[in-house]
Amino acid sequence: MKGNWRDKLAQFMSGRYGVDELSRACLTAALICIVLSLFVAGGILSLLSMILLVICYVRMFSRNRTARMRENQKYLELTAPVRRWMDQQRRDRVTRKTHHIYKCPGCGQRIRIPKGKGKICVTCPKCRREFTKKS
Repeated sequence: MKGNWRDKLAQFMSGRYGVDELSRACLTAALICIVLSLFVAGGILSLLSMILLVICYVRMFSRNRTARMRENQKYLELTAPVRRWMDQQRRDRVTRKTHHIYKCPGCGQRIRIPKGKGKICVTCPKCRREFTKKS
């Protein structure tokens, strides 16, 4: 019985675009609007959430794959700086317990130094400037 539904869903989705980063962003924004509409009076957030859900599902069930790929690529290009910054913040949080992160006074390059080594002389890999820091 389960396989039958999976086969039908796979057959329905055959040739359709499916889920991508832009669809996920629309769905996330729609869910945030739905939650906010519970606390804020007015129908604007509810309307916005419905519009975002429709856009999300139209994109997922579309058969025009090239247009959806272009839209997703444009979205990824526009959000690349924010995504890079968020990835950098996540990496910094993960390594905070084991490493210090310093900036080179000469060029501003970020340098990761292991903790617990005492005072060390650091050479910047970019500009070769040497400076002393406590690790």
